[in-house]
Amino acid sequence: MAEQKSALQDAQRAWEEQLVNPGLKKFPERKTEFTTSSGIPVKRLYTPDDAPGDYTEESGFPGEYPYTRGVQPTMYRGRFWTMRQYAGYATAEESNARYRYLLEQGQTGLSVAFDLPTQIGYDADDPLAEGEVGKVGVSISSVQDMARLFDSIPLDKVSTSMTINAPASILLAMYIAVAKRQGAAENKLRGTVQNDILKEYVARGTYIFPPAPSMRLITDLFGYCQTNVPHWNTISISGYHIREAGCTAVQEVAFTLANGIAYVQAAVDAGLDVDDFAPQLSFFFNAHNQFLEEIAKFRAARKLWAHIMRERFKAQNPRSWQLKFHTQTGGSTLTAQQPENNIVRVALQALAAVMGGTQSLHTNSMDEALALPTEKAVQVALRTQQIIAYETGAADSIDPLAGSYLIESLTDDIVRRAQDYITRIDGLGGALPAIENGFINGEIQDAAYAYLQAVERGEQVIVGVNQFTVDDEVQPDLLRVDPAIEAAQRAKLAALRAGRDNNRVAELRAHLETAARGGDNLMPLFIESVENDVTLGEICHTLRGVFGEYRPNVSI
Repeated sequence: MAEQKSALQDAQRAWEEQLVNPGLKKFPERKTEFTTSSGIPVKRLYTPDDAPGDYTEESGFPGEYPYTRGVQPTMYRGRFWTMRQYAGYATAEESNARYRYLLEQGQTGLSVAFDLPTQIGYDADDPLAEGEVGKVGVSISSVQDMARLFDSIPLDKVSTSMTINAPASILLAMYIAVAKRQGAAENKLRGTVQNDILKEYVARGTYIFPPAPSMRLITDLFGYCQTNVPHWNTISISGYHIREAGCTAVQEVAFTLANGIAYVQAAVDAGLDVDDFAPQLSFFFNAHNQFLEEIAKFRAARKLWAHIMRERFKAQNPRSWQLKFHTQTGGSTLTAQQPENNIVRVALQALAAVMGGTQSLHTNSMDEALALPTEKAVQVALRTQQIIAYETGAADSIDPLAGSYLIESLTDDIVRRAQDYITRIDGLGGALPAIENGFINGEIQDAAYAYLQAVERGEQVIVGVNQFTVDDEVQPDLLRVDPAIEAAQRAKLAALRAGRDNNRVAELRAHLETAARGGDNLMPLFIESVENDVTLGEICHTLRGVFGEYRPNVSI
C-alpha cells in the first residue's frame, strides 16, 4: 500500500511538471484560490490519497450505519422520493383546487404553506391579521377551514407536510380532526409537521411563545404521536431557513444538528425514551447551487447524525440513527431578473438532492422571486423532478457519486468542520444559549455579508444579475391574491362563532388554561377543542395568557 501511494505521488508530480506547469504559462487559472461556499479549498485534482482511509468503516453500505450512503438499502431502485410542491394561498377552497391539480399531475405528497397570521396564531379576523390574510399561504383559522382545504382528498391515502412551527400542535390537531371526520384512523396518517421553533428564533421570526413552553409543546406532540400517530414525523428540523438567512453549507449542517440535539435532549428530559420518538424525527435541508458541495453536505449530515444518536444519546434502534430528510431547492438563489434561468438552477439543485439521497423534494417555481407561483410554473417545477426520476438514470444507482475522490474528501471535510461548530455550541451550553447569546445569528450574518460582498465585487457571478444582463426584461404572468378574500374569511369566522356552542367553547378554553399551567400532555385537549370549533387564534390567545410571548434580546 505504501509503495502504491508513493508511486501515485510520483506520477502526480510528474504530471504537474510535464503538463500542468507548462499549461499554466499559456492559460493561467481563473482564480488564485477555488473554494466552496463554506470556504473549503477545492484542489485542482483529487486522487485516492484524498479519500478516507477505511472506506467500509467511514461510509459503509446503504441502509447500514453510519448511513453516509443512504438510509435505505435500495434507495430509489425500490421507489422514488416523495415529490411534493409547497403550495397554499388565499382561501382553503383555492388551495384545495391547486392540491388536486398537483395530484392529477403526478405529485405524490402534499406540502401546505400557511399565511402569516396562521403561522403566528392569529385568526383571519384579528386586527393584527389585516392585510396579510391569504397572501403568502392559505388562511386557516378553524377546523372548518381545514376540512375545506382537504375536501375530496383522503387523508389516509396521501402524505402531507405542513410548514408550521409555533402553532404546529394545533394545526396537527385540526388535521387529525378532519381525518376522523373522513373515517380515517389516526394510526394510518402519514406526513410531517415542521414544528421547529429554534430555527424561528434564529432565522424566520414566526415564533409566539418563549423557549420553555415552546419546547413543552414540541415534546407533548412527540409523546402523543409515538402512541397515536406512529407514521407521522413529529418534527422537521430545518436547516433550510438557516441557509436562506445566509449561512454556508457547513453552518447549515452544524446549526441544524445542534438544534436536533436540543430537541432530543428536551424529549429525554421530559421522560420520553429516545428509541420511542427518535424514529419519527425528520430533517429539512436546502439545495443550493454548488452542486458537488451540496451532495457531500447531505452525506455528511447523515453520517454525523448517526454518530450523535448512537454515541451521544445511546439509541439502540437503528431507525433512531437514521437522518431522513426533505429537501427544497434554494429560494434565495432565485432571481427576479431573467426568471427562466431559475428553471436551470432548480434542476441542478434538485439533481444534487437526489444524488445526495433525499427522501422527499420540493422544486421551486421559476417565478417565485416575483410572486406566488402560477399553475404553469408549478407544473414546470414538478416536471423537473419527474424528468430527473424517469429520464436521467440518476436514480438507478445508490449514492452514484460515492467513490469520487472529491466527494469523499468534501464529505469528510464537512463532517469535521460541522463537528467543530457543534463542539463550540456545546461549550456555550447548547443550541438555545448559543441562539440567545447571539453566537449562531452572528455566524450567519457574517457569512451572509461575506457572500454579498463577493457578489458586489463580481467575484461571485450571478447570471443575469451581475453578469450576462439584458436591457429589456419580459414580465411573466404572475399570480395575484384577491384582497377580497380577507373579508370572506372574516365572514366565515363570524358564521362559525354564531353557530357553535359558545358555552362549550368557553369551558374548553378554561380547561386549556388550567392544563397549560400543569404538566399534562396538551394534544388531546387541542383535538377536543378544535372538534368543538375553538379557533386557532382563541387557543393561541389562551396559551399566551399562560406562557407569555417571546421577546428577543436586541442590543443596539
